Amino acid sequence: MDVCHTISQFRHFRAELQGALGLVPTMGFLHEGHLSLVRRARAENDAVAVSIFVNPTQFGPSEDVQDYPRDIQRDLSLLEKEEVNLVFNPQPEEIYPAGFDSYIDAGGVTQLLEGGHRPGHFRGVATVVAKLFNIVQPDRAYFGQKDGQQVLVIKRMARDLDFPLGVIVAPTIREPDGLAMSSRNVYLSKPERKAALGLSRGLFRAQEGWASGKRDAGWLRNVVLKAIEEEKSATVEYVSLADETLTELEGDVTKPAMLSLAVRIGKTRLIDNVILGEKL
Repeated sequence: MDVCHTISQFRHFRAELQGALGLVPTMGFLHEGHLSLVRRARAENDAVAVSIFVNPTQFGPSEDVQDYPRDIQRDLSLLEKEEVNLVFNPQPEEIYPAGFDSYIDAGGVTQLLEGGHRPGHFRGVATVVAKLFNIVQPDRAYFGQKDGQQVLVIKRMARDLDFPLGVIVAPTIREPDGLAMSSRNVYLSKPERKAALGLSRGLFRAQEGWASGKRDAGWLRNVVLKAIEEEKSATVEYVSLADETLTELEGDVTKPAMLSLAVRIGKTRLIDNVILGEKL
């Protein structure tokens, strides 16, 4: 496994690879969700590249870029066991050199939900992912459904800007008790970790209702809210039921929809979602 810290170094090793290349972009502090993407990329390609980069441009001024969990040696050990070919682990100044001033605006889908609560977040996401696509030149790139809005943004950007690759979306990987795996889960105390189960509990109740024929958008949102509000330490930022354009749905839901949420448990902000109906 070759570990590269500069673009020129990465491109040198990339040129030596033969066949299809799968890319798994990450911010490190890897968990089973990331590794499941790596394994799928390994199964579907001749070689696999993983990026580890805590992208500063997707963090707001009051967010946790400096405190974001990091353990590069552990990450590299895990990736070596998964037989990853290339790891790209640049410093911020390698991605954003002095004078950098070109960013990608992925349109209206970035202004709602996460974009509304984290202004500028998706400009940073779209920009760094576009740079990774250009640097790595993958045939396929792999993302988890847990970051549901991010998936929609990246798929739209790849389509609109004609990136010659497939954007592969894999199911959310969860802990045995249902909590969606996230690097930020490490911030939760034991009582907060228990309270965080209200997120998945609400989403699962809505899924059960959908399976039994419930289609009213208000009912589906409300069953999620009630489950979260059972936990006193939870503060809801939003519960959304929207189509692929992130237009909120009302009345009877007659097309595939994403039921998503953002909740603060203590000081930790968590997101999660499920797809109702066929994939978006």
